[in-house]
Amino acid sequence: MRFVYIALIAVVTLAVLLFKFQNLDMVTLSFLSMTVTLPIAVLVILVYVLGMVTGGALLALLRSLVRGAAPKRF
Repeated sequence: MRFVYIALIAVVTLAVLLFKFQNLDMVTLSFLSMTVTLPIAVLVILVYVLGMVTGGALLALLRSLVRGAAPKRF
């Protein structure tokens, strides 16, 4: 089973590297008055990580709100 996990990690790593090298074109991102130029692959990875962080924070906030609104049992 250990070799299956290692093989899956290798396949995912190769897919990410292939994605990175096929998307080397530069893209310009503008927000308010800020402008950043970076490769598409870097932008996709940053958006993915930002989504994971904000999604996790939102779920934690909702979970705490639901626990706080639940009736207290004595």
